Amino acid sequence: MTGKRFLHTMLRVKDLDRSIAFYTDILGMKLIRKNEYPKGEFTLAFLGYGDGEENTLLELTYNWDNRDYEIGTGFGHLAVAVDDLKAAVKEMKEKGAKVLREPAEMNGGTTVIAFLEDPDGYQVELIAR
Repeated sequence: MTGKRFLHTMLRVKDLDRSIAFYTDILGMKLIRKNEYPKGEFTLAFLGYGDGEENTLLELTYNWDNRDYEIGTGFGHLAVAVDDLKAAVKEMKEKGAKVLREPAEMNGGTTVIAFLEDPDGYQVELIAR
């Protein structure tokens, strides 16, 4: 498998600015690049904790026809590691994040996790390092 790496995960979003704000203001990602494709009538925004050369990115796709999406039963969640989970969740709540699960040990394990919901209903798992 030499020469391969995971590049990005793509989510379709209803309100691109609101979603970018969630991932930058709440989760601390940086907007790496944003490109409009008028012929295809969509905009792509790539976000992450570092550039796309060495880091996996999150691609947000906004289709200009403003269609609705269903998350589906196959998708689970995105996962983000944090140093101080309780402090991170407290700060994210203060910034308006919707917390689905407060920090606690995962079912059947000892890893401490929490869950947020982004503006489109996608779940984000926060994992204590």
